[in-house]
Amino acid sequence: MTPARPGLDPELRELLADMPLMSQLDQEMLAQLRRLPSTPVEPLLAHRQVDRREVTVPALDGAPIPMSIFKPVGAVAAPCVYWMHGGGMVMGDRFSQIDIPLEWLDRFGAVVVSVEYRLAPEATGTALVDDCYQGLLWIAEHAAELGIDPARIVVAGASAGGGLAAGVTLLARDRGASRIDPPIAAQMLICPMLDHRNTSTSSRQFSGEPGVWTREMNEFGWRCVLGDLTGDLTGDLTGDLTGDEVSPYVSPALADDLSGLPATYIDTGSAEVFRDEDADYATRIWAAGGQAELHVWAGGFHGFDALYPQARISATARRTRTDWLARVLRADCPVEES
Repeated sequence: MTPARPGLDPELRELLADMPLMSQLDQEMLAQLRRLPSTPVEPLLAHRQVDRREVTVPALDGAPIPMSIFKPVGAVAAPCVYWMHGGGMVMGDRFSQIDIPLEWLDRFGAVVVSVEYRLAPEATGTALVDDCYQGLLWIAEHAAELGIDPARIVVAGASAGGGLAAGVTLLARDRGASRIDPPIAAQMLICPMLDHRNTSTSSRQFSGEPGVWTREMNEFGWRCVLGDLTGDLTGDLTGDLTGDEVSPYVSPALADDLSGLPATYIDTGSAEVFRDEDADYATRIWAAGGQAELHVWAGGFHGFDALYPQARISATARRTRTDWLARVLRADCPVEES
């Protein structure tokens, strides 16, 4: 029996009524979803004075990793937002949810770099987060030619991308030994996918019924990424593993130590699978002496502000993130008054 769950924001509930929802995700459905047209980026750039550049960065195994760079005309020593898209780690591309970081290009004159990491199940284990980390290394190495201030690189992502941003930050901290390398000024984790175990109260609340992203869909995504490492994910997910342990860079909630991280922003909805793992991640950063800002938007479902940016709660959530970035970046960048 599905436990009681928080209700949806009334405006979001009305908007969601017209959206086709699913409770399960499988290989056949994934194939259909991947055939849908990708997000057209050109209309988003039409009214912006932006230089666009496409590059390819080699992965650890030599595979090409496409990245798109959106640079405000004339940008010099600008902040950078390194964007990792959502899609459950199994779908999406570098233009998915790109309207979110482009708002920060407008507000702060930030250079936006979006990475097209390889997707599961074709890529598994640490391949996805390693792709994203290689992109970060490339940005740091080419900061001067991109007009980027290397001390003001923000890693950001939504859903799966939020989890990958958290993993990249942990990698940069651990590989840099006594410092984060490359430097990361802040991490922006939007409804991040952080924990493969899928055993929280909120994951159980959003199970057994159609939704934007359900517990069953989450199990499918993690199974695609982790393969044999997850053991048997049918029925009740226990988190038991076979073979090697799951890497905390893949499932950041497993990290024993959350100290030494940059300023962190985490937001989530009260009516979504990731609510509890996201709140726990913020709590553990505080426990380690770090700085984190957490927002749980009452009545918000997974990805509500990306799907329906026109809703009042969505506008508030997006504005609150931008205000936080303004505080983190401080007066070093040209912040316009809102």
